[in-house]
Amino acid sequence: MSTYYETNRQNWNERTRIHACSRAYDLAGFRAGRNALRPIERQEVGEVAGKSLLHLQCHLGTDTLSWARLGARVTGVDFAEEAIAVAQGLNTDLGLDARFIQVNLYDLPAQLTEQFDIVFTSYGVLCWLHDIPRWAEIAASYVKPGGLFYLAEFHPLAVAICDEGIDGDTFRFTFPYFPQPEPCYFGPGVTYTDGEGRTQTGNYEWPYSLGQVVTALCDAGLRLEFLHEHPCCAFPMLPEMHQDADGLWWRAKDDLPLMFSIRARKEG
Repeated sequence: MSTYYETNRQNWNERTRIHACSRAYDLAGFRAGRNALRPIERQEVGEVAGKSLLHLQCHLGTDTLSWARLGARVTGVDFAEEAIAVAQGLNTDLGLDARFIQVNLYDLPAQLTEQFDIVFTSYGVLCWLHDIPRWAEIAASYVKPGGLFYLAEFHPLAVAICDEGIDGDTFRFTFPYFPQPEPCYFGPGVTYTDGEGRTQTGNYEWPYSLGQVVTALCDAGLRLEFLHEHPCCAFPMLPEMHQDADGLWWRAKDDLPLMFSIRARKEG
């Protein structure tokens, strides 16, 4: 896995340079007070003031610091050192007290041993992980007894179809839905933001199924409180989508699950 992860880390460092300047992340607006969280996760996670929160795969840290602005004591984790540097810079600029750790998620237990009231992760995180059961074990180990785990993610059905698999009202799979022993390789190109820059390095991604994710979390000792499937998306992942007043993207027909969200709790 080291070759895959080193390639992906380099890819995400390149993405960081693009995203930090992008309209999509709008870091100037974020510094001025914009909250980067979507209504779905704010509502489903609930009140965070005075609680400790661990954000796995935090990228630039805008969501992490948005939770901090809402009163949480936050720790963000990401494997790309340039992303962590941006997050730390934002934290300093905003005078917040967040902590950021640069580490591969699978190596996190060697660096962080405490537990948290909330473990949070969202949007485009699972496809970078080759071992979903181990991911779930690590995530669950950081949840305090009585605490909660929350995931908002792109629906694996929509990911498997992607934009190339839609022809009018006809859908077809362009990528695997079920887990595969080897990752899919994608060459250099534009990222999911504005198309304002291109990466020079490709990346590897692993497909996941909804059942695999739910089962892994339950096997890790978390009790599922809900699994919601959403016909809207945090990003315009498919053609001809329109954005609502809350910043969520919709297709003209609500006939395809585009995201899902899970809240689970550790008994305590």
